[in-house]
Amino acid sequence: MTVRDFTSYPDLASRDLAGSVISANDELFAPRQALIMPRPAVHAADEFGHTGKVYDGWETRRRREPGNDWAVVRLGVPGVVHGVVVDTAFFKGNYPPFVSVEATSVEGYPDAEAFASLTWTTILDRTPCRGDTENHYPVTSDRRWTHVRLSIYPDGGVARFRVHGEVVLDPRYLTTTVDLLALENGGRLLETSDAFYSSPENLILTSRARIMGEGWENARRRGPGNDWAVYRLAARGEPTMIEVDTSYFIGNAPGKVRISVADEDAGPVTDEGAWWDVVPQIPVLVDTRHRFLVDTRRPATHLRLDVYPDGGMTRLRCFGELAPGEREQLYQRFWDRLPPEHRQFGETMPTAPQDALPADQV
Repeated sequence: MTVRDFTSYPDLASRDLAGSVISANDELFAPRQALIMPRPAVHAADEFGHTGKVYDGWETRRRREPGNDWAVVRLGVPGVVHGVVVDTAFFKGNYPPFVSVEATSVEGYPDAEAFASLTWTTILDRTPCRGDTENHYPVTSDRRWTHVRLSIYPDGGVARFRVHGEVVLDPRYLTTTVDLLALENGGRLLETSDAFYSSPENLILTSRARIMGEGWENARRRGPGNDWAVYRLAARGEPTMIEVDTSYFIGNAPGKVRISVADEDAGPVTDEGAWWDVVPQIPVLVDTRHRFLVDTRRPATHLRLDVYPDGGMTRLRCFGELAPGEREQLYQRFWDRLPPEHRQFGETMPTAPQDALPADQV
């Protein structure tokens, strides 16, 4: 998998998805939580604190004994990791020359001390790392992980740690009506016409936007046509309500929007005739959260947002219910992606309904 391929997946560790750095063996110079901040690192050359130069990242003290430093990250959303980025921005004489990454999968919410006794699987062997650079490392593991551990050798500083991958939701939590488009449920941006100011991936974050910059804003269109974004839904489902939120977009909201969907189970979504409207082209207001009921109940796997002729939004929701038979397929995918040690949790691991798993797994 190439760098371009794996960075197109969302950052499962991001604070935007409720990721957290739950522990680190040392953070004397700079705190561990900065590792997963969604914004790029910044630098003030003349800023010093009590312990020395202030860095926007995680930095440990100079190691005087054998060993290495590490930090454990709880992924905001568990999933299959396709690649990691170790960004050493502004760390030039104090970056780690080598890094490695391990992963584990655990049920529930154990405290930090519990991770010392868990089984860890190496997903990135000890590898050279360069300073003041976004270091990209593809990962080939096909298992679903809940936590990762970044190790640096022997010490030093890392500005940001990105864990790009594919969401694999525990289907036990997909109950009744769900947001089929939400990134945390497994929705994913596939392509877009324009992301000049910010990406339409922001539209499917779960939290409400606080500023215009937390949404999607494209450039001003000077030619024919309109801007658009295409998503894969978290699961095959039947949309029942669409929410289009233009909050904070006052002078640059779209004039109109259109929402259409397609079902790849019925044929290729590349065919223009495969798409049908759930919200026909309709005017929208600025700085407003709009809700539209869907009249026709029909399964879909993809969603397309068209804005006319351009303009920004903060959030897009597609509420609906799973299509018949979809829950069973999600349970199978979930089970197949679990590491063997996770499957052996026994009574501490909640099980799916008896009719949702294959007979040999009940």
